[in-house]
Amino acid sequence: MKPNTHPKYQQVVFRDRGADFAILTRSTETSDKTVEWTDGKTYPVIDVEISSASHPFWTGRQRVLDSAGQIEKFRRRYGDRKGKS
Repeated sequence: MKPNTHPKYQQVVFRDRGADFAILTRSTETSDKTVEWTDGKTYPVIDVEISSASHPFWTGRQRVLDSAGQIEKFRRRYGDRKGKS
């Protein structure tokens, strides 16, 4: 590989504060903030808003859409137009 063409690939902690979840992985992302990991070493930390610990798809807490209510709302607004041209 050519020198000085690729970003530095290092260990980084990604932290989801809302779910109290953190993972140590490798990334090219950098941060000025640091955190001490369980192994006693200090790593750059990147705070994220959503992770697998807080995303509704992975947690099973998805919002249920009220499709029947939406249909009734549509019919009240526009009426039942069956058979009308």
